Order: sequence, then structure tokens, then C-alpha cells
Amino acid sequence: MNMATQVLDTPDLPISARFAKNIKRNIKERVIEFILMLAAMSAVATTLAIVAILLYESASFFEHVSIVDFLTDTQWTPLFEDAHYGIMPLVAGTLTTSFIALLVAVPIGTIGAIYLSEFASHKTREIVKPILELLVGVPTVVFGYFALLFVTPMLQTFLPNLPAFNMLGPGIVIGIMVVPYIASLAEDAMRAVPMSMREGSYAMGATRFQTALRVVTPAAVSGIVAAYILAISRAVGETMVVAIAAGQQPTLTFNPMEGAATITAYIVQVAMGDLPHGSIGYQSIFAAGLVLMLMTLAFNLIGHATRKKFRESY
Repeated sequence: MNMATQVLDTPDLPISARFAKNIKRNIKERVIEFILMLAAMSAVATTLAIVAILLYESASFFEHVSIVDFLTDTQWTPLFEDAHYGIMPLVAGTLTTSFIALLVAVPIGTIGAIYLSEFASHKTREIVKPILELLVGVPTVVFGYFALLFVTPMLQTFLPNLPAFNMLGPGIVIGIMVVPYIASLAEDAMRAVPMSMREGSYAMGATRFQTALRVVTPAAVSGIVAAYILAISRAVGETMVVAIAAGQQPTLTFNPMEGAATITAYIVQVAMGDLPHGSIGYQSIFAAGLVLMLMTLAFNLIGHATRKKFRESY
């Protein structure tokens, strides 16, 4: 039996002030640890609850709709009298706008990250990076009307046949929206590359540009891929921009010059309506949401596998 146990088991001996202080500190640390665990588990519990709701409501939907028709039908008209439940038009619109967004965001964000990490002065970096991060806080409704009232009319000066509702303008604006995600996260990954790698490259006679392109970028590829995956998930899940500027007509087309509906735009359209709870039209938003979740999960799994393959430890 150690001395601490003897002190606790003997009522006649007082507990030392230092030992009592240690006991209180340990109790406080345990309480703080428990609170932090609850905070971490709340995110997991919320995710599980969302998945459970999607699966439960989607199961009711698929009791009335064949999953084969859901995946192969080329029409999506669940609110019409002649109802069709083919999800492909919504998937096509979602993938098209997301692809256009990535065509804009990936090069601009990557170039911005390389500049901030390797070329910008400390003062420039401290000015530019907060401005980029503030861009994330702009409401998406503002971006939606920016796409409808500014970007689309500007595109129509070059493309006279471009309709007012199309996927090109919203895709470009979504790309502008996700640039800060790529630029900020990729820049953090590049700055985490040890300076010794840069110095070794300079010692071999490489220029700053060659070092940034051939040494720093490959070394930070896992973090850069993580930024790309976050941008893809953000683009796929964007709602208000496509709901306002892309139109809400579900058409199976990959032509960005045409209007179309995305999965998120359809969910907004139905959620703002007055369909009775439990109807097949109402349950269709959960089936669409399940498809959106699976798409995002697939992108994240691909990104995780890529990061694991190319990850470097320093």
C-alpha cells in the first residue's frame, strides 16, 4: 500500500494541500475530457442521424418506385400527373455545374496557393489570405443573383444564343466560390513542406519557379488533393446559385449552354412547396438526397485513397 492510499484510508491524518489540489485538478481534467468527447461525438451522432433519416425515408420511396427505373429513366417529373422518377437528369445537371466549377477553381486556386506559399511576401500574404477567406462568408444567395444578373448577361455578349437560365454561368460562379477552399488549404499544405527541401533544390541550381513546381507541389500533393476533394464536395452540394441561375427544368443534358436542374435545386423546390408529408413526391427529395450523399461519399473515398497513396511524412 502506497503512502497516498494510507493517507486516504486513515481518517485521523489530514490530506495534504498539494495532494488535494492534484485530486481536484485530475477531476477537472476528466470533466473537460468528457465534454470534449461529447463535442466530438455530437458530429458523429448528427451524421448518423442524417444517414438514418435518408435511408428510412428513401426505403419508403423505393417501395413505390423501382430502383431500376430510378437509375435508368431519363425523365424526372415526380410532381406531374404522369410521374417519372429517373434521377439521371438531376445527376447530369449536378455533375455539369460541378465540372465547370472545378475547371475554374482548380487552376486559379492552385496558382494562387503556389504564389502565396512561394512568391508572395509576408505582408502580401497577410493581406490576400484573409480576403480569400472572407469570400467564403458571402451568402450564396448573393452569388446566385450575381450569376443571374451579371455573369450570364456578360456571357451573352460573347454567346448571343445563351439562354437566361443555363449551367455555364452558375458553374463559373460556383468555381469562384470554391477558389478560397483550394487556395487556402493547398497553401497550408505547401508551407508545411520542410525548408530543407527547398534549400536542397536551390543548391542544385533550380530556380524558385522550378522548386515550387517540381519540389514543393509534389511534396504537398496529399494536402492539395484534400483541398480538391473539399472543393468538389462544396460544388456538388451548392444549392442557391443553381436554384436561382440554372433554372429548375430537369433535362438530361451535359451541354452547359442549356438550363437544367440539380439535385439540390430540386430539393429546395419541393421543400418550399406545400406537398403533404409522406407523399411520394415529398419522399422523392430524400431519395435525391441519398444519391447526393453517395456521390459526395464516393468523391471523399477517392480523395482518401489518393492522399494515402501519395502522402509524405516529414
